[in-house]
Amino acid sequence: MDELIKSLIDKEVLKTPWIINAFRKADRIDFVPERLKKLAYENEALPIGYGQTISQPYTVAFMLELLEPKSGDQILDIGSGSGWQSALLAEIAGDGGRVYPMEINPDVFEIGKENISKYPELLKRVELYCQNANNGLPKIAENIGRFNKIIAAAEVEEVPLSWREQLKINGRLVYPKDNSIFLEIKKSGDDFEVNQFPGFVFVPFVES
Repeated sequence: MDELIKSLIDKEVLKTPWIINAFRKADRIDFVPERLKKLAYENEALPIGYGQTISQPYTVAFMLELLEPKSGDQILDIGSGSGWQSALLAEIAGDGGRVYPMEINPDVFEIGKENISKYPELLKRVELYCQNANNGLPKIAENIGRFNKIIAAAEVEEVPLSWREQLKINGRLVYPKDNSIFLEIKKSGDDFEVNQFPGFVFVPFVES
């Protein structure tokens, strides 16, 4: 893992100390299928079954650096898949934060849950949901005063309005669309600063 992390730092895609630390703590090998363990530290996406993948480490690092997660954050993690990104976010959010992973496929959901369970301390900071993410988590958003950060790991055709509504002012939303990664920063109720970073490929967002 150290060699992979070093390569991501050398490529200047992995920069922030607490994100680097999370990569060290939540080891990717614990989120890769047994038959692919030997490829765990390769900088490539790997299949986890059911048409889903564990994302390329470069892409995960790129998206997390855009998201800027911090200790104490309440984070909605859409399309949580293998659970690796959720574990990284839980490490960063710390005891005062919470991560809300959402995964629609029940079989993939169980894979992610089992993987995160390898890290009992991180599991305490995670609240898992197996359901459609189109509506976000409105009750949770209301209870916590909205999410600080929202991240999606599957490519959307259009961003559900609920995601923007459930984001705090100055909150950050990161998602894939049109073979790009987008960062939206909420400036007011309906005013978002939008940034686009092209050149990425993702599995499609599944609605049912």
